[in-house]
Amino acid sequence: MSARFAILLRHGAYHQKPGAPSALQPYGLTASGQEQARAAAVEISELAETGGWQIDPEIVCSRQQRAWQTAATLAAELTARSGEPVHVLEDEALAERSVGAFANLTTAEIEDILAQDPRYARPPKNWKSDSHYRLPAQCAESLMEAGARVADCLSSHVDRLSDAEGPHARIFVGHGASLRHAAHHLGVLDLEDIRRLSMHHARPVVLKRTRDGTWHHHCGSWKHRRPFETSLD
Repeated sequence: MSARFAILLRHGAYHQKPGAPSALQPYGLTASGQEQARAAAVEISELAETGGWQIDPEIVCSRQQRAWQTAATLAAELTARSGEPVHVLEDEALAERSVGAFANLTTAEIEDILAQDPRYARPPKNWKSDSHYRLPAQCAESLMEAGARVADCLSSHVDRLSDAEGPHARIFVGHGASLRHAAHHLGVLDLEDIRRLSMHHARPVVLKRTRDGTWHHHCGSWKHRRPFETSLD
């Protein structure tokens, strides 16, 4: 089997609720985010042409509207460019880290609820960026747990790529933090890298899986985080 590629895309810019962890927010793309998704089609087409990749006609995305809308826009643009139909498949396993029952509350609201709940201690000040911390809420995950889920999703879908000869690639549209933690589980990023790197909106980062099953960063730039940045999506 030839090398296989996972083209990772963070969704485009979206209408995020101020002060709330990104997680499962249900809002769609801004006009800027839609333009970012259209531009991604050009960049991915050029990467595929340069690398001689066959792009799988099914884009996999999370069920959050911002990811689906990015994937749908990208699919329409790729279809128009190639003349071959490209479809979108939603997969819950690509979701951002779940905050469970605290979904769509602000950080201040979450911390206030925990302060008033005698069962739990106050979360650490850096709880949103702590890779191992899980909020004490039903269905909540740590970032590491979300990353493991996404890594399994990537591997499973790449396993199902065509057995035909030649390099094949599949596009995945998800969320910055869970994709970076997935890259850590796949052996691509060190733990320290997760904290200092982010992902640009709708700019591809390509991972290559070689014949021996190992993963490597192939191309595409991670975004270097500024010290004051706190958002992980």
